[in-house]
Amino acid sequence: MRFGFHISIAGGFSKVVKRAKTRGCETIQLFSRNPRRWNSTLLDERNVGVFKKELREAAISPVFIHLPYLPNLATKRSPFYDRSLMVLCEDLRRAETLGAFYLVVHMGSRLGAGEAESVKTLAESINRAFQETENCTTLLLENTSGQGSQIGSRFEEIGSVIERVEDQHRIGVCFDTAHAFGAGYDISSRKGLDATLDELHCFVGVQRLLLVHLNDTKVPLGSHKDRHWHIGKGRIGLEGFRNIVNDPRLRHLPGIMETPRKVDREDLENMEVIRSLVD
Repeated sequence: MRFGFHISIAGGFSKVVKRAKTRGCETIQLFSRNPRRWNSTLLDERNVGVFKKELREAAISPVFIHLPYLPNLATKRSPFYDRSLMVLCEDLRRAETLGAFYLVVHMGSRLGAGEAESVKTLAESINRAFQETENCTTLLLENTSGQGSQIGSRFEEIGSVIERVEDQHRIGVCFDTAHAFGAGYDISSRKGLDATLDELHCFVGVQRLLLVHLNDTKVPLGSHKDRHWHIGKGRIGLEGFRNIVNDPRLRHLPGIMETPRKVDREDLENMEVIRSLVD
């Protein structure tokens, strides 16, 4: 498993690789813009050029872009639906410009709609975005904890969206460990991890799993809350992560940590811990 972190883009993309190298990253995830705003600035050609050159020199790959937090593509009841679709299209293009072939997206919330309606709307949103952005960027649906009215906490629901996507070559899955635990999948034990991956394969197919978000969690199993924590210090625990990083169905995948960070040392500690668990 190639390990990395979600890296800040503060100060521009030309600063990203230095931050990644300091943390010992082999792969990275980043936003292409401010994640808490709708509007984005144009990508600076010089900064992007430096970013891509330094990525090649550091042999950091693959690179993942994460969609901002604001878009909700699962319901047209939202007054921001059209804007959400626009952001998805923009970030599919921005990912390609940045040399990232994957875009991670949260699946959205129902906001009063039924599950079937939300599944259908999300799939329609993806189809529309793919039609408007005919490039090689693969969209990765990230499982959720099911907090509030979020969809995507169960693999069956994720599979229902995927089967409605017209371009099957551009759709995959990101498996977030903290979200899975919050949704009720007990991946803290070997038995629970096996059952979880069996269910994922049944409804989605492990071949669609292209990224693992390695996050421990502070919340109880099945709490439907999303509270990331440091590797081995939460409810999943060291043995849980030992099983995850060595599982034959997962160990060939990139593993991105989105653990809390107040100081850089915390990232270094999480990287040391996760690498120590590899057999």
